Amino acid sequence: MDAIRIIRDEHRSIEAVMHALTHLARAAQDPAVRPGFEVLRAMIYYIAEYPERLHHPKEDGQLFARLAARAPEAKPLLDELIAEHASGAPMLRGLEHALLDFEQNWPRGAREFAAAVAAYADFHWKHMRKEEEQVLPLAERVLSAEDWRAIDEAFAGHHDPFADVRGQDFERLFAHIVALAPEPIGLGAPWKKAG
Repeated sequence: MDAIRIIRDEHRSIEAVMHALTHLARAAQDPAVRPGFEVLRAMIYYIAEYPERLHHPKEDGQLFARLAARAPEAKPLLDELIAEHASGAPMLRGLEHALLDFEQNWPRGAREFAAAVAAYADFHWKHMRKEEEQVLPLAERVLSAEDWRAIDEAFAGHHDPFADVRGQDFERLFAHIVALAPEPIGLGAPWKKAG
């Protein structure tokens, strides 16, 4: 069941970026320090592309669909998770708008941006917890070897049919984020004092 390992690994990557974004959004509230907007944009791009276009469609189309067929009692939970996947996109647009407003009007907009980041992160963390604590254990119990072969193949592919994005592109983006983000999040230079 490589897919379970891949899902958990993908969740850890998403959590790492969200934790970093949350930390930097709080740090960006200091009006004496100009935030590194490039790293904030890169983090939001990662969240927009990786979970929304690659990770969630595979969960919906493979894992959730097969689980609903094998465990009809899980359908309400699976429907809830699918609805959360759908509601994540408008929340993400709100996050992108909050960042754009913040960048254009800096230092105004810092609180609103931090609040949008916190709300999105909290939403996503709760969502991933449901998947890991409820869905994955149930899937391990009820899915067949044939189901797992198909799911493993889908998750191992890392191919986004919408944008021709492959897993290595996300690895480069993640490395770019680490290079730009200041300590303690990454290896980048500290944000400059406003002057």
